[in-house]
Amino acid sequence: MLKLENICKTFNPGTVNEKVALSHVNLELADGDFATIVGSNGAGKSTMFNAITGAFYVDEGHVILDGEDITFRKEHLRSKVIGHLFQDPLLGTAPHMTIEENMALAYLRASTDRHHYFSRISVANKKEFREHLALLGMGLEDRMSQPVGLLSGGQRQALTLLMATVVTPKLLLLDEHTAALDPATAEKVLDLTKRIVAERNITCLMVTHNMHQALELGNRTLMMDAGNIIFDVKGEERDKLTVEDLLEKFRQNAGKQMENDRILLSKEKE
Repeated sequence: MLKLENICKTFNPGTVNEKVALSHVNLELADGDFATIVGSNGAGKSTMFNAITGAFYVDEGHVILDGEDITFRKEHLRSKVIGHLFQDPLLGTAPHMTIEENMALAYLRASTDRHHYFSRISVANKKEFREHLALLGMGLEDRMSQPVGLLSGGQRQALTLLMATVVTPKLLLLDEHTAALDPATAEKVLDLTKRIVAERNITCLMVTHNMHQALELGNRTLMMDAGNIIFDVKGEERDKLTVEDLLEKFRQNAGKQMENDRILLSKEKE
């Protein structure tokens, strides 16, 4: 479903602020893969997501999605088939618009109809939005006419997840999308994520700081450092790994200890 071939990206090249963010990244995800990603700050996780979504064009390499080379496809066109959630719950929604209007925008954005910008949401669509919202168990289906800005962070993040999947995407990117939430709400959003991804067989990449999640969620674990993927494990080998094993793999492959405090604190199961 997703293939990254020799992806490179350097910011501010030729200056004192030059930063090699991605260095010859290669990755292949099969249809339905759910891979978790861990790595220290500045490892290139979010930058890799931005390369996939088209937030910038890569310096070298190719981004191939579902057999199509999208390396130079514009970001708004990629958003039709790629869902993207951020750590900040305030991103991804329009606060002054109602819940229903936000859902409608997400639905029309992902529409394949060439005249979708001039389309209207039908009564059937509104009913479907209501049914999706009811799955959250947050009562948002009864608040569809209220502005999104009145929602809590957890409610907004759950809504953003629904918006990203209201039309099933080819690829879903989750950039620590539960990290800013309280533990109870984070667990609720994570459970919803797992259910949606499994029921629709969505190919998914998820950045997490939690080492247990990295080994327990999905079917594959990636580790990044210095702009590259340094470890990739799945299947029986992954099933046998412990958190300590994962940290040791990082030390061996990166040539240094993991330095992310949030990741190290997550060694004890939350």
